Amino acid sequence: MKKRWLAWLAIAAVTALSAAPAGLWAKERLAFSGGPEGGTFQYFSNGISTWVSRNIPDVEVSNTASAGSLENLRRVNSGDVDFGIVYSGDIYLGRGGHLTKDTRKYKNVHAMAYLYGAPAHLIVLEKSGINSLKDLAGKRVAVGGAGSGAAGAAQRYFTSLGLWDKINAEFIGYSKAASALGDRLIDAMWVFAGYPNASVIQAAASNKIKILSLVEEAEKKGFFDEYPFYTRITIPAGTYTGVDYPVKSFQDSAVWVAGKHVKQEIVYRALAEIFSAKGLAYMVKVKSTAKAMSIEGSLSGIITPIHEGAEKFWQEKGLNISAEHTSR
Repeated sequence: MKKRWLAWLAIAAVTALSAAPAGLWAKERLAFSGGPEGGTFQYFSNGISTWVSRNIPDVEVSNTASAGSLENLRRVNSGDVDFGIVYSGDIYLGRGGHLTKDTRKYKNVHAMAYLYGAPAHLIVLEKSGINSLKDLAGKRVAVGGAGSGAAGAAQRYFTSLGLWDKINAEFIGYSKAASALGDRLIDAMWVFAGYPNASVIQAAASNKIKILSLVEEAEKKGFFDEYPFYTRITIPAGTYTGVDYPVKSFQDSAVWVAGKHVKQEIVYRALAEIFSAKGLAYMVKVKSTAKAMSIEGSLSGIITPIHEGAEKFWQEKGLNISAEHTSR
């Protein structure tokens, strides 16, 4: 009798589980393509992945490393990953088929939110003899990993100034570049990330460095007219050890993106968690650069379509959704 009773309970349990709504037991597993070691992208992608996984019970987001913005654009567009961080300029150029040596149109990448501004840094050693941009001719310049947003921005910038074919570009990541600069294996280091950046801090900790101004020559060459998504910015004096003067530079907007294939509900709920008071406080703990994140500024610098889930969320928050945001 006892055995029959146990058998009946087992059958009842299986029946109950089978009858339960699929969403109650299924976990949505998503991938977030971040950035290289030492870069701000990786801090943000890891922080967002962790918080969303922790606070949405039926969603798990895994963070994966990447070369950066351009690789993320391609991976999200193809559906290899679900989320990524891409510079606004790369989204804009990629959507129109205007990336350097890449005429494909990446129209499956939709913006979710502005994360922070990423200014360009051009670092040299104080006694390098490099005092202006023209002094870079013939020099070894680390421009970021191949496929990174940093490398893409460097190529646009130096091409505009007529220097790209005159420098020896080294496609290496920030951390390796900081070490290589100290070892005199390269002459200059290009970083395109929020400040203060860990790799620039690393370079300044063991070397006396200079950060060159980038704006004056760019204005002369019409760089900002050619690339309207870049905005001028000043890196404050004292941001890095030994750099006791303001540095005139330019920045792009780092944007959290999702593939067109990602469900509207998932995007909506992910934004709700990250842009809650607790979510924003957590992101600042992960990386102080996240202080730039806010509901009011969440569409700053975004000049391309946003995901339907993001459109619903930001409309509910009272933000103005423009025609360029909905031209999916």
